[in-house]
Amino acid sequence: MKNSTTDSSILLVGATGYLGMEVCRQLMTTNRNVTALVRSTSAAEKVNALKQMGAKIVEGDLKDITSIKKVLNGITKVISTASSTISSQAGDNIQTVDNEGQINLVDSAEASGVSQYIFVSIPPMTGEFPLQTAKRKVENKITASKIAYTILQPSFFMEAWLSPMIGFDFPNAKATIYGEGKNKISWIALHDVAAFVVASLENPAARNKKLQLGGPEALSPLEVVALFEKAGNKKFNLQHVPVEALQAQQKGAPDDLGKSFASLMLAYASGSEINMNETLKAFPLKLKTVSEYAMQMSQISQAV
Repeated sequence: MKNSTTDSSILLVGATGYLGMEVCRQLMTTNRNVTALVRSTSAAEKVNALKQMGAKIVEGDLKDITSIKKVLNGITKVISTASSTISSQAGDNIQTVDNEGQINLVDSAEASGVSQYIFVSIPPMTGEFPLQTAKRKVENKITASKIAYTILQPSFFMEAWLSPMIGFDFPNAKATIYGEGKNKISWIALHDVAAFVVASLENPAARNKKLQLGGPEALSPLEVVALFEKAGNKKFNLQHVPVEALQAQQKGAPDDLGKSFASLMLAYASGSEINMNETLKAFPLKLKTVSEYAMQMSQISQAV
Protein backbone atom coordinates (compact mmCIF):
# COMPACT_ATOMS: atom_id res chain seq x y z
CA MET A 1 0.00 0.00 0.00
CA LYS A 2 1.39 3.39 -1.00
CA ASN A 3 2.08 6.04 1.58
CA SER A 4 -0.73 8.63 1.58
CA THR A 5 1.84 11.44 1.36
CA THR A 6 3.35 10.02 -1.81
CA ASP A 7 0.41 9.74 -4.19
CA SER A 8 2.41 11.71 -6.75
CA SER A 9 4.25 9.92 -9.55
CA ILE A 10 7.97 10.55 -9.90
CA LEU A 11 9.87 10.33 -13.18
CA LEU A 12 13.51 9.39 -12.54
CA VAL A 13 15.75 10.39 -15.44
CA GLY A 14 19.20 8.83 -15.40
CA ALA A 15 17.81 5.82 -13.57
CA THR A 16 20.37 3.33 -14.90
CA GLY A 17 23.35 5.43 -13.77
CA TYR A 18 25.17 4.83 -10.48
CA LEU A 19 23.44 7.73 -8.75
CA GLY A 20 20.09 7.08 -10.39
CA MET A 21 20.05 3.45 -9.23
CA GLU A 22 20.75 4.51 -5.65
CA VAL A 23 18.09 7.24 -5.80
CA CYS A 24 15.60 4.65 -7.02
CA ARG A 25 16.54 2.24 -4.24
CA GLN A 26 16.05 4.90 -1.56
CA LEU A 27 12.81 6.12 -3.09
CA MET A 28 11.36 2.62 -3.07
CA THR A 29 12.15 2.20 0.63
CA THR A 30 9.75 5.12 1.23
CA ASN A 31 7.00 3.55 -0.92
CA ARG A 32 7.18 6.12 -3.71
CA ASN A 33 5.54 5.72 -7.10
CA VAL A 34 8.63 5.72 -9.30
CA THR A 35 8.74 5.65 -13.07
CA ALA A 36 12.27 4.95 -14.31
CA LEU A 37 13.23 6.29 -17.72
CA VAL A 38 15.39 3.83 -19.66
CA ARG A 39 16.46 3.49 -23.25
CA SER A 40 16.02 0.53 -25.61
CA THR A 41 19.81 0.22 -25.47
CA SER A 42 20.04 0.29 -21.65
CA ALA A 43 21.82 -2.67 -20.04
CA ALA A 44 19.31 -5.43 -19.35
CA GLU A 45 20.72 -6.17 -15.89
CA LYS A 46 20.21 -2.55 -14.83
CA VAL A 47 16.66 -2.44 -16.16
CA ASN A 48 15.90 -5.70 -14.37
CA ALA A 49 17.36 -4.32 -11.14
CA LEU A 50 15.05 -1.30 -11.39
CA LYS A 51 12.08 -3.60 -11.98
CA GLN A 52 13.02 -5.72 -8.95
CA MET A 53 13.09 -2.59 -6.82
CA GLY A 54 9.49 -1.97 -7.83
CA ALA A 55 9.93 0.86 -10.33
CA LYS A 56 7.71 1.18 -13.39
CA ILE A 57 9.84 1.09 -16.55
CA VAL A 58 9.25 3.41 -19.51
CA GLU A 59 11.38 3.87 -22.61
CA GLY A 60 12.51 7.28 -23.74
CA ASP A 61 15.60 9.31 -24.58
CA LEU A 62 16.53 12.87 -23.64
CA LYS A 63 17.67 13.34 -27.24
CA ASP A 64 14.13 12.52 -28.46
CA ILE A 65 11.75 15.22 -27.23
CA THR A 66 8.69 13.34 -28.54
CA SER A 67 9.47 10.38 -26.29
CA ILE A 68 10.02 12.72 -23.32
CA LYS A 69 6.65 14.40 -23.77
CA LYS A 70 4.99 10.99 -23.92
CA VAL A 71 6.53 9.62 -20.70
CA LEU A 72 5.63 12.77 -18.74
CA ASN A 73 1.93 11.95 -18.99
CA GLY A 74 0.67 11.57 -15.40
CA ILE A 75 3.99 12.60 -13.84
CA THR A 76 3.93 15.20 -11.06
CA LYS A 77 7.61 15.27 -10.07
CA VAL A 78 10.84 14.95 -12.04
CA ILE A 79 14.25 13.94 -10.71
CA SER A 80 17.11 14.22 -13.19
CA THR A 81 20.52 12.72 -12.44
CA ALA A 82 21.33 12.07 -16.11
CA SER A 83 24.66 12.99 -17.67
CA SER A 84 26.63 11.89 -20.71
CA THR A 85 29.99 12.02 -18.93
CA ILE A 86 30.37 8.26 -18.47
CA SER A 87 28.14 7.15 -21.33
CA SER A 88 29.53 5.12 -24.21
CA GLN A 89 26.35 5.14 -26.27
CA ALA A 90 26.35 6.58 -29.78
CA GLY A 91 25.13 10.14 -30.02
CA ASP A 92 25.59 10.88 -26.30
CA ASN A 93 27.70 13.93 -25.55
CA ILE A 94 27.57 17.03 -23.40
CA GLN A 95 25.79 19.08 -26.07
CA THR A 96 23.09 16.52 -26.92
CA VAL A 97 22.41 15.22 -23.39
CA ASP A 98 23.62 17.61 -20.66
CA ASN A 99 22.63 20.70 -22.63
CA GLU A 100 19.90 20.19 -25.23
CA GLY A 101 18.42 17.03 -23.73
CA GLN A 102 18.09 18.48 -20.24
CA ILE A 103 16.61 21.70 -21.64
CA ASN A 104 14.03 19.62 -23.55
CA LEU A 105 13.16 17.84 -20.31
CA VAL A 106 12.61 21.09 -18.40
CA ASP A 107 10.48 22.60 -21.16
CA SER A 108 8.38 19.44 -21.46
CA ALA A 109 7.98 19.12 -17.68
CA GLU A 110 6.74 22.69 -17.40
CA ALA A 111 4.32 22.22 -20.30
CA SER A 112 2.92 19.03 -18.75
CA GLY A 113 2.28 20.67 -15.37
CA VAL A 114 4.98 18.98 -13.28
CA SER A 115 4.89 20.44 -9.75
CA GLN A 116 8.46 19.74 -8.55
CA TYR A 117 11.79 19.38 -10.33
CA ILE A 118 15.00 18.12 -8.71
CA PHE A 119 18.17 18.51 -10.75
CA VAL A 120 21.59 17.16 -9.82
CA SER A 121 24.26 19.58 -11.02
CA ILE A 122 27.82 20.53 -10.00
CA PRO A 123 29.10 23.33 -7.72
CA PRO A 124 30.36 26.57 -9.26
CA MET A 125 33.93 26.06 -10.50
CA THR A 126 36.57 28.46 -11.76
CA GLY A 127 36.72 28.90 -15.52
CA GLU A 128 34.35 28.02 -18.31
CA PHE A 129 34.13 24.48 -19.67
CA PRO A 130 31.41 22.64 -21.59
CA LEU A 131 29.96 20.58 -18.74
CA GLN A 132 29.70 23.56 -16.41
CA THR A 133 28.24 25.73 -19.19
CA ALA A 134 25.56 23.10 -19.83
CA LYS A 135 24.74 22.68 -16.13
CA ARG A 136 24.36 26.44 -15.59
CA LYS A 137 22.18 26.78 -18.68
CA VAL A 138 19.85 24.06 -17.39
CA GLU A 139 19.83 25.58 -13.89
CA ASN A 140 18.82 28.95 -15.35
CA LYS A 141 16.09 27.28 -17.39
CA ILE A 142 14.73 25.57 -14.28
CA THR A 143 14.77 28.68 -12.09
CA ALA A 144 13.01 30.69 -14.80
CA SER A 145 10.25 28.10 -15.10
CA LYS A 146 7.02 27.95 -13.11
CA ILE A 147 8.01 24.66 -11.46
CA ALA A 148 9.05 24.47 -7.80
CA TYR A 149 12.65 23.31 -7.94
CA THR A 150 15.62 22.03 -6.01
CA ILE A 151 19.06 22.20 -7.59
CA LEU A 152 21.65 20.04 -5.85
CA GLN A 153 25.33 20.74 -6.50
CA PRO A 154 27.38 17.91 -4.98
CA SER A 155 31.15 18.11 -4.73
CA PHE A 156 33.53 15.32 -5.80
CA PHE A 157 32.01 11.84 -5.36
CA MET A 158 34.17 9.48 -3.28
CA GLU A 159 33.14 6.50 -5.41
CA ALA A 160 34.43 8.19 -8.58
CA TRP A 161 37.34 10.38 -7.56
CA LEU A 162 38.72 8.02 -4.93
CA SER A 163 38.61 5.01 -7.22
CA PRO A 164 40.91 3.29 -9.73
CA MET A 165 38.80 4.80 -12.53
CA ILE A 166 40.35 8.23 -11.83
CA GLY A 167 43.76 6.94 -10.80
CA PHE A 168 43.16 6.35 -7.09
CA ASP A 169 44.16 2.68 -7.19
CA PHE A 170 43.75 1.71 -3.53
CA PRO A 171 43.88 -2.09 -4.15
CA ASN A 172 47.44 -1.65 -5.47
CA ALA A 173 48.34 1.26 -3.14
CA LYS A 174 48.92 3.71 -5.98
CA ALA A 175 47.36 7.12 -6.51
CA THR A 176 47.49 9.85 -9.11
CA ILE A 177 47.28 13.25 -7.42
CA TYR A 178 46.22 16.26 -9.47
CA GLY A 179 48.26 19.29 -8.45
CA GLU A 180 50.15 19.31 -5.18
CA GLY A 181 47.34 17.56 -3.34
CA LYS A 182 47.30 20.02 -0.46
CA ASN A 183 44.01 21.84 -1.14
CA LYS A 184 40.95 20.54 0.68
CA ILE A 185 37.92 18.95 -0.95
CA SER A 186 34.55 18.16 0.62
CA TRP A 187 34.31 14.61 -0.74
CA ILE A 188 30.77 13.22 -0.67
CA ALA A 189 29.40 9.69 -0.87
CA LEU A 190 27.02 8.73 -3.66
CA HIS A 191 24.58 7.32 -1.08
CA ASP A 192 24.45 10.70 0.65
CA VAL A 193 23.76 12.60 -2.58
CA ALA A 194 20.86 10.24 -3.20
CA ALA A 195 19.65 10.82 0.36
CA PHE A 196 19.55 14.58 -0.28
CA VAL A 197 17.56 13.98 -3.47
CA VAL A 198 14.95 11.93 -1.60
CA ALA A 199 14.89 14.34 1.35
CA SER A 200 14.16 17.24 -1.03
CA LEU A 201 10.82 15.81 -2.14
CA GLU A 202 7.88 17.80 -0.74
CA ASN A 203 10.29 19.50 1.67
CA PRO A 204 9.71 23.24 2.28
CA ALA A 205 13.41 23.61 3.19
CA ALA A 206 14.31 22.53 -0.36
CA ARG A 207 11.71 24.54 -2.25
CA ASN A 208 13.24 26.83 -4.88
CA LYS A 209 16.74 26.33 -3.47
CA LYS A 210 20.20 25.72 -4.83
CA LEU A 211 22.17 23.61 -2.38
CA GLN A 212 25.89 22.95 -2.60
CA LEU A 213 26.62 19.55 -1.09
CA GLY A 214 29.77 18.15 0.47
CA GLY A 215 30.68 15.54 3.02
CA PRO A 216 31.10 16.02 6.79
CA GLU A 217 34.71 17.22 6.49
CA ALA A 218 37.05 18.73 3.93
CA LEU A 219 40.29 16.82 3.40
CA SER A 220 43.19 17.31 1.01
CA PRO A 221 44.05 14.44 -1.36
CA LEU A 222 47.23 13.84 0.65
CA GLU A 223 45.18 13.57 3.84
CA VAL A 224 42.91 11.11 2.05
CA VAL A 225 45.92 9.01 1.04
CA ALA A 226 47.02 8.92 4.69
CA LEU A 227 43.60 7.57 5.70
CA PHE A 228 43.77 4.84 3.07
CA GLU A 229 47.32 3.97 4.11
CA LYS A 230 46.10 3.56 7.68
CA ALA A 231 43.03 1.55 6.65
CA GLY A 232 45.02 -0.83 4.42
CA ASN A 233 48.22 -0.76 6.46
CA LYS A 234 50.38 -0.13 3.41
CA LYS A 235 52.25 2.83 1.94
CA PHE A 236 50.95 4.41 -1.27
CA ASN A 237 53.08 5.19 -4.30
CA LEU A 238 52.07 8.68 -5.49
CA GLN A 239 52.28 10.24 -8.92
CA HIS A 240 51.57 13.98 -9.17
CA VAL A 241 50.17 15.62 -12.29
CA PRO A 242 51.25 19.31 -12.27
CA VAL A 243 48.64 22.02 -12.76
CA GLU A 244 50.53 23.15 -15.87
CA ALA A 245 50.06 19.69 -17.42
CA LEU A 246 46.33 19.81 -16.65
CA GLN A 247 46.07 23.25 -18.22
CA ALA A 248 47.81 21.97 -21.34
CA GLN A 249 45.50 18.95 -21.40
CA GLN A 250 42.48 21.24 -21.13
CA LYS A 251 43.71 23.49 -23.91
CA GLY A 252 44.55 20.60 -26.22
CA ALA A 253 41.48 18.45 -25.53
CA PRO A 254 39.89 17.32 -28.81
CA ASP A 255 36.29 17.38 -27.56
CA ASP A 256 33.94 18.78 -24.92
CA LEU A 257 34.27 15.72 -22.69
CA GLY A 258 38.06 15.83 -22.64
CA LYS A 259 38.01 19.56 -21.96
CA SER A 260 35.51 19.08 -19.13
CA PHE A 261 37.42 16.25 -17.43
CA ALA A 262 40.64 18.30 -17.54
CA SER A 263 38.72 21.22 -16.03
CA LEU A 264 37.34 19.02 -13.26
CA MET A 265 40.87 17.84 -12.49
CA LEU A 266 41.95 21.48 -12.27
CA ALA A 267 39.06 22.12 -9.87
CA TYR A 268 40.26 19.13 -7.82
CA ALA A 269 43.76 20.63 -7.74
CA SER A 270 42.34 23.98 -6.59
CA GLY A 271 40.20 22.43 -3.85
CA SER A 272 36.45 22.46 -3.27
CA GLU A 273 35.41 23.15 0.31
CA ILE A 274 31.69 23.29 1.10
CA ASN A 275 30.43 24.29 4.54
CA MET A 276 27.52 22.00 5.37
CA ASN A 277 26.53 23.40 8.77
CA GLU A 278 23.39 25.26 7.67
CA THR A 279 22.34 22.61 5.17
CA LEU A 280 22.55 19.85 7.77
CA LYS A 281 20.31 21.84 10.10
CA ALA A 282 17.57 21.67 7.46
CA PHE A 283 18.51 18.15 6.34
CA PRO A 284 19.70 16.23 9.44
CA LEU A 285 21.41 13.41 7.55
CA LYS A 286 24.39 11.42 8.80
CA LEU A 287 27.05 11.72 6.12
CA LYS A 288 29.73 9.15 5.39
CA THR A 289 33.30 10.21 6.20
CA VAL A 290 36.29 9.53 3.97
CA SER A 291 37.73 7.45 6.81
CA GLU A 292 34.63 5.21 6.76
CA TYR A 293 34.87 4.91 2.98
CA ALA A 294 38.58 4.02 3.20
CA MET A 295 37.86 1.27 5.73
CA GLN A 296 35.03 -0.07 3.57
CA MET A 297 37.17 -0.15 0.41
CA SER A 298 40.10 -1.70 2.27
CA GLN A 299 37.89 -4.51 3.55
CA ILE A 300 36.46 -5.14 0.09
CA SER A 301 39.89 -5.21 -1.60
CA GLN A 302 41.27 -7.56 1.05
CA ALA A 303 38.32 -9.91 0.60
CA VAL A 304 38.85 -10.25 -3.14
